[in-house]
Amino acid sequence: MVILREGLCPGLTTDIITVLKRNRIRTVVELVASDLEELARKCCLSYKTLVAMRRVLLAQYSAFPSNGADLYEELKSSTAILPTGNKKLDTLLDSGIYTGEVTEIAGAPGSGKTQMCQSIAVNVAANLQQQVCYIDTTGGVTGTRLLQLIQCKTQREDEQVASLKRIQVIHVFDAYKLLDVLQDLRQSFSQQLLRSGETLRLVVLDSVCAVIYPLLGGKQTEGMAVMMYLARELQTLAHDFSLTVLVTNHITKDGLAGFRPALGRSWSFVPSTRIQIHKDERNKQSGNRVISLIKSSRQPTNLQVEVEIGFGGILDGTNTTCGS
Repeated sequence: MVILREGLCPGLTTDIITVLKRNRIRTVVELVASDLEELARKCCLSYKTLVAMRRVLLAQYSAFPSNGADLYEELKSSTAILPTGNKKLDTLLDSGIYTGEVTEIAGAPGSGKTQMCQSIAVNVAANLQQQVCYIDTTGGVTGTRLLQLIQCKTQREDEQVASLKRIQVIHVFDAYKLLDVLQDLRQSFSQQLLRSGETLRLVVLDSVCAVIYPLLGGKQTEGMAVMMYLARELQTLAHDFSLTVLVTNHITKDGLAGFRPALGRSWSFVPSTRIQIHKDERNKQSGNRVISLIKSSRQPTNLQVEVEIGFGGILDGTNTTCGS
């Protein structure tokens, strides 16, 4: 479901959208399925303008067949693999997190999801020198912690400042504001490239549940629609701009089988890769975490690695540890 908005195609202005909404035309599907002659009369709009807009929307959102060779060439030209900064985790993920995809980290509160996200964001900003957009929906991200993680990678103050500048943190506390942020990100993407000279490569959403849960259940019927619209925005953002989208999710009880990622079956199709993090049951007081691969198109599922979350982020024995 793609909602009509300004800039979606040439000629689709705010005034036209307002008129269409008055006549119950709110989405791309409703517009392209309408009788345009009748719609032009009812809305007092140009028939030629409506025909032109429908042609563009059909070209943008219709499915066209392609062969395997074309898909492979597109994959080679658009896909990059971003190392996480932890060799064990990279091995679990088949070398790292991939652009063009949504990758999900699921876990209970306090399991280390935010620490992993910040550590990966810092690795992309400091080691790969790529731009990061970090969308924080819980207030768990601080400049102090980001600086601590960067200081574990370099002692040069100019490099620390440069790395911090590459991480844009946006605080968002409701789903509709989040959708606005994603739309702004899409519209300003090319300008960001020109202004910074460095590629935006990673978008972190920590966490998706914090903004979706308030809309689910009870009498609030729009929650599922908003969740699926958000899902599509994240997937198309990753695909259209060759980004890695990294999201965190809670876990919920799954009967006698244990725990599963939250937001249900509908959301389970959104991430291409899904990992679950939990504390080491043998030593809950340590910083050790067990990470399980529960969904992947490249690796066997149920693979596990053990990593340490410390002052310097996600450690595997090859990283330089930092004292507090």
